[in-house]
Amino acid sequence: MKSIIAPIISNEEVMPNVYLLWANAPDIAGAARPGQFVMVHASENDDRILRRPLAVHRVSDKGDIALLYEVVGGGTDWLSHRRAGEVLDILGPFGNGFDVRSHHLLLVSGGVGIAPLMFLAEKAIEDGRNVTLLFGAKTAKQVYPERLLPSGLNFVAVTQDGLIERRGMVTDLLGDLAGHADQIFACGPPAMYQAMANMDMLDGRHVQVSMEARMGCGFGVCYGCTIETKTGLSRVCKEGPVFELSELLF
Repeated sequence: MKSIIAPIISNEEVMPNVYLLWANAPDIAGAARPGQFVMVHASENDDRILRRPLAVHRVSDKGDIALLYEVVGGGTDWLSHRRAGEVLDILGPFGNGFDVRSHHLLLVSGGVGIAPLMFLAEKAIEDGRNVTLLFGAKTAKQVYPERLLPSGLNFVAVTQDGLIERRGMVTDLLGDLAGHADQIFACGPPAMYQAMANMDMLDGRHVQVSMEARMGCGFGVCYGCTIETKTGLSRVCKEGPVFELSELLF
């Protein structure tokens, strides 16, 4: 774990109410693995004591890290107003990342759930793996920008309004794509995970999912981010944020 004062390089709105922030943090960029997260101090003073957990979205060979976040409260609203040249107080990386053991990977994203999956996609492509990313959103405007996609990624978008490519939910297309994948990785809302857990075609498959939870410390001391699993309580920050879908209780 590193404590970094990271200069902000850029911070732009890339989807409605969703921002992509790049900051220079070479110690974190060099240590982070896909699926891990950082804790960001989202305030200029002490009016917000708790840091915000944000997945490492991408890293660059220059030592920069990218954070993709949706504005959902005071902390992320404050973050959305930061500009290039300002600095962020960042701790990390934290948590257990994705465990990749195969060649053909299917990544399943529900909206801003693409945050930890893009790092995974880029690293897997660099390692010579075949990667398909199935991305679901409510509207076409909420689809991850094509200009930001890495070369070599098979990107499949599905929206509820049907204005881009296919209409429906990611679970509607999952059956068509899962059969060609050796491993499946997902990040999205609990309803998406529950739907996936009820799909017969995923029964017995190893599906790794990234969980979200409110966090106090980020490294397992406060037990504020516990979830129920089939083996008991687990801390999202410590035992997670990546879990096997079959371990979760719904």
